[in-house]
Amino acid sequence: MLTEEQRSQAIAGLVEAHRTKKPCVQLSTTFPSIEIADAYAISSAMAQLKIAKGSRLIGHKIGLTSKAMQASSQIDEPDYGHLFDDMLIQDGAKVRHADFCVPRVEPELTFILKEPLKGPNVGLIDVLRATDYIVPSIEIIDARVQNPRKIFDTVADNGAAASLVLGGRPVRPQDIDLRWIGVLFYRNGEIEETGLAAGVLGNPALAIAWLANKLAPFDVTLEPGHMMLSGSFTRPLWAQKGDTLHADFGPLGGVAVQFV
Repeated sequence: MLTEEQRSQAIAGLVEAHRTKKPCVQLSTTFPSIEIADAYAISSAMAQLKIAKGSRLIGHKIGLTSKAMQASSQIDEPDYGHLFDDMLIQDGAKVRHADFCVPRVEPELTFILKEPLKGPNVGLIDVLRATDYIVPSIEIIDARVQNPRKIFDTVADNGAAASLVLGGRPVRPQDIDLRWIGVLFYRNGEIEETGLAAGVLGNPALAIAWLANKLAPFDVTLEPGHMMLSGSFTRPLWAQKGDTLHADFGPLGGVAVQFV
């Protein structure tokens, strides 16, 4: 466990990495005694700094929702981060590659809530009942911490959340079997990855249930109108300057972003 001084040093390093777009040394290297509780405390402190500067919390992101990604990170459960209004990017927009450290992109589903969700004991049906609609998305993830990263580094770094692109056709949860939503993920017109939403914990709605239950001990409610990014069902793609990334969700439409 870290001291308050060490946590403050970790926060300062992440703030500087955000400012300069140059990843800082791994927190797990600088502070070998760091624990998951420290990492989440650092992430929460970073979120409060953004809010203090005028950003508005609009939801959460969930990561490491596939068994393969959990194994690679040596953790047996997902992780989460915060989403803010200044992270939203319009579908098809051009974004500056220089605004990120080392950006990657993932196709995901975003749940928009119409009712509050609060654990414990939130299940699949609770999530479906509380969801207004689900929209195809691309998450831009970024590493403000150097490679190779451990789970402590990623969690402290807001789950690597950077930006969110919403697009396609919103769908009501009762109108589709979420498990069978598929995606073709293109880079510059060539398919790089394909996947099914069932890769996210068997059903992406279960990722939202996990988050509601995870946050229950902290008296946190998932609020109506908030966006819940449920996790990728393909491997992330590195984004290079000049790349156009397009996620085709079939009958749910597509969503794209270009790096310039």
